[in-house]
Amino acid sequence: MRYHGTVIRPPSEAESYLLQITYGCSHNRCTFCGTYADKPFQVRPVDEVLEDIALASRRIPDVRRVFLCDGNALVLDMERLSTVLDALNAAFPLLRRISIYANARDILAKSESDLAVLREKGLELIYLGLESGCDEVLRRVDKGATAADMIAAVNRAKRAGMRVSVIALLGLGGTELSDRHADGTAEAVNAMDPQYLSMLTLMLVPGTPLHRQWQAGEFHLPEPEALLGELRRVIAGTEGLTRCVFRTNHASNYVPLAGTLSRDKPRLLDTLDAALARGKKAFRPEAWRAL
Repeated sequence: MRYHGTVIRPPSEAESYLLQITYGCSHNRCTFCGTYADKPFQVRPVDEVLEDIALASRRIPDVRRVFLCDGNALVLDMERLSTVLDALNAAFPLLRRISIYANARDILAKSESDLAVLREKGLELIYLGLESGCDEVLRRVDKGATAADMIAAVNRAKRAGMRVSVIALLGLGGTELSDRHADGTAEAVNAMDPQYLSMLTLMLVPGTPLHRQWQAGEFHLPEPEALLGELRRVIAGTEGLTRCVFRTNHASNYVPLAGTLSRDKPRLLDTLDAALARGKKAFRPEAWRAL
């Protein structure tokens, strides 16, 4: 298997076969993200992708999960995606799940029937970076979509039979927009009712526009206690969710939480309150945090 540059995957894809079908991110303007700063967006030639699949089928024939990389690989057209999905299904008889990163624009560029076709071919799970449900925060970080766009995208994917894992980023509104960021995120999640919700915590990446704003005193990152306060506000603000699995197991977070929001919300809040009462000794040390 051949890989170009740093390959990023969600924690839940740790045991998946990672297949790059694009390089970089077609948007690549989010002010907080340095993941693909040195990797211009490219679509990998289909023949090259098919060669990788053939090689993987010989080396790791028992693949059960595949994650399609890089950033928003759903940007590919239906013909290319269908070719890749068909090849994966032919190569791996034990394959049970194919997943992918996507942004709202790329989901909404495809019809519900297009997405249903991809679902029939095994593309079951989409990871979408909501980041924030507050439009002002989204505008400031140049996300390229509104909360309404992302709500519409998630619901279109769900109607097509796909599962969606939504990712939001604590601290992205800074101290100025902290409450609006948390409240808007809870409202967006309620409107999406996703199968999965993961919260990460902002870590300023040197070289990114947001890091430069922080250096210039134009952006103020909340203290750890305030970041956990945001997390509490998001959890408390969720309501009407069907069965949303919730995680803060990413290494950027100060306190790991896990549960189903419709069932475990009181326990999650109690655990968070206990950590806040204990203070920093209950938080993950800064040296252990990572992206």
